[in-house]
Amino acid sequence: MSAKNSSAIASEKTLQGNSSSSADALFENVAAILEQARGNVVRAINTSMVLAYWLIGREIVEAIQQGEKRAGYGEQIISKLSERLTVRFGNGFSKANIKNFRQFYLAYSERRDRIGYPLGSKSFSPQLTWSHYRALMRIENKDARDFYEQEAIEGGWDKRTLERQIQSFYYERLQKGAHPQKMLTDGRSLQIQPVIPAETLRNPYVLEFLGLPESAALHESDVERAILTHLQRFLLELGNGFAFVARQKHIRIEEQDRYIDLVFYHCRLKFYLLIDLKVGELTHADIGQMDGYVRMFDGLFVAPDDNPTIGLILCTEKNETVAKYSVLNDRKQIFASKYMLCLPTEEQLSREIESERRILENAREIANTA
Repeated sequence: MSAKNSSAIASEKTLQGNSSSSADALFENVAAILEQARGNVVRAINTSMVLAYWLIGREIVEAIQQGEKRAGYGEQIISKLSERLTVRFGNGFSKANIKNFRQFYLAYSERRDRIGYPLGSKSFSPQLTWSHYRALMRIENKDARDFYEQEAIEGGWDKRTLERQIQSFYYERLQKGAHPQKMLTDGRSLQIQPVIPAETLRNPYVLEFLGLPESAALHESDVERAILTHLQRFLLELGNGFAFVARQKHIRIEEQDRYIDLVFYHCRLKFYLLIDLKVGELTHADIGQMDGYVRMFDGLFVAPDDNPTIGLILCTEKNETVAKYSVLNDRKQIFASKYMLCLPTEEQLSREIESERRILENAREIANTA
């Protein structure tokens, strides 16, 4: 090969390399712009949500203070407001939430002068979400509350880290510690999971605030969704009196969000059937969680003439599908005598799920080899 040809080839490779480097640089620059823009959207939503809830709390407090002084007046205001807001704006305005807004304002009422109407600025950090402030407002000691807020901002703490620090009495330990500065430095350098804008926007509080539906697709994988769709159809086709009630039913247990995969109601025997699908082995925690769902449903949704709620846990393992009905110990006799004739057997359920899973796995294999 001549020196001239070698030089030409080298030049061409250099150009290709430069072109590849330019393309990579362009991609990284554009990606950075999009990530920043998405982060800005999330922060704007968080700020608007927190300010709106503070302002709502202020309106409630002022309405109660300026109204009648008789007992129960404030409770009536909250109840009526909850009903009307739910009709117009949908979920997110239960009595418990309305009371949270009121408590939020009372905890941070000193910021009144810094917040304009309808929305102010420099009042609450855009780095902290409504979930952060829900945890903060329950701290009675104002100094401790302000401390945790500032450290959450400085350390970039997510909600779980903030709650863990509060529960471990981080503020009190810092006051008594021999090396407070080192504790502060360590607290601000905790390893935090990076915030993903898409995940933040799936937060149930954000969905409620924006008035968006809680799509099941936000909480399930494709395989889980397909299995639940099949199971939903299977139970309705049994003809035993089941009516479909809800999918991905959102409930809150001790300030934590939970989603029940499927909820049915038996029209003749008058009881709710809750179904939860677990990928993997059945654990005692799964059973305990289902019993919690059952108790909550009995407390919130069951009418006086309804029978006790029943929970069904379906666990899909690698080589086996396990179906277990979860009932509270004191209801086993009720369960056995009233429900067994209308509920599908564990064997029936296992066969249906195993069949659907095989169909899905075969379809996936075909797609991967195509």
